Amino acid sequence: MPELPEVETVVRGLREALPGRRILEVRLGKTDFIENPAALETHLPGARVKDVDRHGKFLRVNLESTNEGAKPLALLIHLGMTGQIVVGSPEAPIPPHTHVFFALDDGKEFRYTDIRRFGLMRLLADGAREKAFAALGIDALVATKQQFAAALHGKRARIKAVLLDQGVLAGLGNIYVDESLWRARIHPMRLAATLKRDEVRRLYRAIRGVLTEAIRLRGSSVSDYVDSEGRRGEFQARHRVYQREGKKCFRCGAKIRRAIVAGRSSHFCPRCQRAPRTRPQVAGGRL
Repeated sequence: MPELPEVETVVRGLREALPGRRILEVRLGKTDFIENPAALETHLPGARVKDVDRHGKFLRVNLESTNEGAKPLALLIHLGMTGQIVVGSPEAPIPPHTHVFFALDDGKEFRYTDIRRFGLMRLLADGAREKAFAALGIDALVATKQQFAAALHGKRARIKAVLLDQGVLAGLGNIYVDESLWRARIHPMRLAATLKRDEVRRLYRAIRGVLTEAIRLRGSSVSDYVDSEGRRGEFQARHRVYQREGKKCFRCGAKIRRAIVAGRSSHFCPRCQRAPRTRPQVAGGRL
């Protein structure tokens, strides 16, 4: 599933291609992932893209109508597990499972492809546009040290589960949680509330470092992800634990293990990331 670095990479590409462009035509294929497809066909033609932003794993294309007095709209998109957005020539071959086409006034075409159709596309009116991100926690890329510590403080759930909870910290998924915990030398089964202050600081720095590096390398292409120009990411070559079960730890040489934590497959080094005690003692988690 595309996570924060992949979505941020797509957003940065769309910011180069979409602002100022007017949508001329909308063509839809399968629409079971679109909330109210008729609204897209009715309201998007003629609309001009103002800008593109992101919160967590959601991206938002903010629109302004060319009709005087019309309220602003926004197109909310979640890529699900296999969603791809590419802006390019309408003459380019159409990949299978491409379900959304927007013809743009510069002669290019916005395409949304999704093999499994677990993504989401929703047109937001003015009021809903402002509330679209309200249920999400603070974005993992912009959280301050204090906000990060406050989000973890007192949580009696496993740290892996807390970091995956989009209502606590938005944007992280299985790949970047595993990679961050490895960098911070924290076992995924630790209770968040048992992390000491220096461990919280270390984890914060690890998350920031992993996300920043992954964005620089345009994300991880471990499945279907490509950026807005159709290019694969490169961060998968830097993975240290994710999907490396049985291989040697880059830091200590121990074999990477896999366990189910919070219902998710989790990869860790048993030597670098010590397993928690049976009854961990709460130590707080403030910086």
